[in-house]
Amino acid sequence: MKIYSIAIDGPAGSGKSTIAKILSEKLGIIYVDTGAMYRTVALYCMENGISTTDGKAVEKALDDINLGIEMTDGVQRMILNGRDVTSLIRTAKAGQGASDVGTIVAVRDKLVEMQQKMAQKTSVVMDGRDIGTVVLPNAEVKIYLNADVEERAKRRLKDFSAQGKTETLEAVVEQIKQRDHNDMTREYNPLRKAEGAIEIDTTGMTVDEVAEAVMKIVYEKTGEK
Repeated sequence: MKIYSIAIDGPAGSGKSTIAKILSEKLGIIYVDTGAMYRTVALYCMENGISTTDGKAVEKALDDINLGIEMTDGVQRMILNGRDVTSLIRTAKAGQGASDVGTIVAVRDKLVEMQQKMAQKTSVVMDGRDIGTVVLPNAEVKIYLNADVEERAKRRLKDFSAQGKTETLEAVVEQIKQRDHNDMTREYNPLRKAEGAIEIDTTGMTVDEVAEAVMKIVYEKTGEK
């Protein structure tokens, strides 16, 4: 059985994780949620009084962060120093923190190395912001998902509501705009469409429609069925 990689990039709320999970299930390959890894680093910092924007302090803290990934029934669970923090990292604050620590070179270097080692051992689908450009530049399939800001905000709002969290649409729109700015303007490995990536604007599309479009591309590129 051949090993192949699928890289899915795009801005916050574009549907990367949802589509990556569907591909993982349909193809029977490992899903690696790279954003969750950055959120876990951010959570450690927030829990230990370290500003996620203080590059030197965050870099120093990396030695104290033992980050692990466990797959349970096809679901990626994040382990921080022996503790399952999967449910704790899904907050707007952790998302902003992830964007902050994602600008720090030492953090990106550490996590990218982990991600590349995973892809060397098994077929994977990874989603993030620099998967096709940096983490898996030789991936057989590269997808760039996008959608307009308001639609992405509505999707995030729906996620927050399902988690029992209260946010306004206006607040989430601003959070996403700030994340877009951070991700696209950071000096080190900014968010951009990878060479050879196929872009899909998911605005107005259902999850099933997006999944069908991406699966068609995967079949064409890999020959998998």
